Amino acid sequence: MAKQGIFDDAIKRLDEAFEHANIDPEALEKLKHPKAIMQVSIPVRMDDGTLRVFDGYRVQHDDTRGPTKGGIRYHPQVDLDEVKALAFWMTCKCAVVGIPYGGAKGGISVNPKELSRMELERLSRGFVQRMADFIGPDTDIPAPDVYTNPMIMGWMMDEYSKIKRIHSPGVITGKPVEIGGSLGRGDATGRGAYYCIKELEKKRGWKPEEITVAVQGFGNAGQAVAKLLHDDGYKIVAISDSQGGIYSKDGFDVPSIIKTKNDSRQVKAVYCDGALCTAVPADTVTNAELLELDVDILIPAALENVITDENAKNIKAEIIVEVANGPLSSAGDRILRDKKHLILPDILANAGGVTVSYFEWTQNKAGFYWTEEEVHQRLQAIMTREFNNVYDIMERKKIDMRTAAYAHALSRIGTAISSLGTHAFFSNGTH
Repeated sequence: MAKQGIFDDAIKRLDEAFEHANIDPEALEKLKHPKAIMQVSIPVRMDDGTLRVFDGYRVQHDDTRGPTKGGIRYHPQVDLDEVKALAFWMTCKCAVVGIPYGGAKGGISVNPKELSRMELERLSRGFVQRMADFIGPDTDIPAPDVYTNPMIMGWMMDEYSKIKRIHSPGVITGKPVEIGGSLGRGDATGRGAYYCIKELEKKRGWKPEEITVAVQGFGNAGQAVAKLLHDDGYKIVAISDSQGGIYSKDGFDVPSIIKTKNDSRQVKAVYCDGALCTAVPADTVTNAELLELDVDILIPAALENVITDENAKNIKAEIIVEVANGPLSSAGDRILRDKKHLILPDILANAGGVTVSYFEWTQNKAGFYWTEEEVHQRLQAIMTREFNNVYDIMERKKIDMRTAAYAHALSRIGTAISSLGTHAFFSNGTH
């Protein structure tokens, strides 16, 4: 029930942005309705011989600008309302960074930590068996999301190829490099956010070593942005995962915490010298407490709706960088906006992942692969360009950065929709 209304809450952002985007009202109306929804049941024979049936979803939101694109998440709280919202955000995200995709999203309601590796493979292949006629390299291209990874994407690509009887690397992105994945895809979401922060650094003229950062969510994206900022001298003072977090005003050695997190699946306050890791002084904090710490930059990199009208008034960070999808509810967003916090919205800040997924798809189609340096350069060029486009709209129109990002996206999507004809064209009656 906690997820109910998230799609309706998400599309409220469109109405706020509409007056700042010169588009036909029909384009706005179209975006309020997903193009297609597929809901499936996936029977899986468990290792003990019992049968379990899992609910799976795929939503294609809009394909005006190209085939739909979006991740697949495995999480116990996945439901259709959440997947619809995530698909909508993907449509906007692809438009913000100017790549020729529409938005989609998928998910399975499951706790993957409770499944064996073989059960996880059977579930992943079963999902593709149900979805094989709904997805495709020129139709709808999935990718990894919460609790999915390159190997799961590899299983899905392999299963699709078996069903279609043709090798189809372009049907899925985020695959292992050895079977058609792109170099630079692993840290792309966090790296894209990092490039945005570096542009803000130029505009604000701050010194990295004087800036404190808290990161909520220490999965792939959270680790990547934390490490890149740490390498530049930023002080990462708080880190958390789903089990809780750590805080030290002196900051942490991020590579050490990444090493122990990936070895033990826990965030621990340690410093590692080679294989030897020793504990360092730190306070324990909950995920809720981390959000309210007195830091310069807060990076929510876990799940949606962690900042709402209930806790927004307690947020102290001047800058919030949304590496997660939808970490602020619309009510929480309004409170922070009124308090003059600068929010780098998810549809810009975490668009590095889908951008490099686009690079991977392009490489699959061409059969020609790029170096990691080329991927980083191309990603930086796009993220830098679109950050500055959105920032300029914000300043020119004197609006917040989220509304500016949605206005930027709406302008691109609206132009595409209008190019096929709207009421203004058809009512004219002439060629």
